[in-house]
Amino acid sequence: MSLDLAVDRSSPVPLYFQLSQQLEAAIEHGALTPGSLLGNEIELAARLGLSRPTVRQAIQSLVDKGLLVRRRGVGTQVVHSQVKRPLELSSLYDDLEAAGQRPATTVLVNTVVPASAEIAAALGVPEGSEVHKVERLRLAHGEPMAYLSNHLPGGLLDLDTAQLEATGLYRMMRSAGITLHSARQSIGARAATAAEAERLAEAEGAPLLTMQRTTYDDTGRAVEYGDHIYRPSRYSFEFQLLVRP
Repeated sequence: MSLDLAVDRSSPVPLYFQLSQQLEAAIEHGALTPGSLLGNEIELAARLGLSRPTVRQAIQSLVDKGLLVRRRGVGTQVVHSQVKRPLELSSLYDDLEAAGQRPATTVLVNTVVPASAEIAAALGVPEGSEVHKVERLRLAHGEPMAYLSNHLPGGLLDLDTAQLEATGLYRMMRSAGITLHSARQSIGARAATAAEAERLAEAEGAPLLTMQRTTYDDTGRAVEYGDHIYRPSRYSFEFQLLVRP
């Protein structure tokens, strides 16, 4: 491991935490990629002039976060970094690419269906009218990340399955001349059903992040309704909170 690691002994921040933060940053920024071996605790301790328990505590904190795993006969290995998605109008595909996560998509449903009352209300179309339904499994580094269900007004754009697997839905919209302007979004959590657990490689009943979003173009027209579920071990939303004057 050829990382530029250093600790500040004059800092009030505990040494183990300084080390764990630097290792976590290296994982998030791609300096330590999934599958990389972290190295021997003894060697790392000697290199930084730290005690072995301090190094072990730093590594254990990242094991607890799911970023590292200890494998018998192999050593400590990087598993993945968690994608931290800002609350802005962006697509998961673009966020994964920006985080160096090598996104991939499997399209499971791509069809036209009659709009239910809920979908019709979200898209502002008559109940029972034709809408396009797409369900996709989004992966990063070959591991399931999210299950995405989207409905779009009928005839909005050509949703080619091969294209949906090669790029993001918002990119396809922009290429079709649709200008995305704003969205209304809600975030929650619930337990995984048996089917969801199987899709996302989680245990039945495991906690999942949920997100519902209605997206509007620059004319105020609803162009997409998404109902998505995410693995919280791999994904989180980031908020910036401001004090009102």
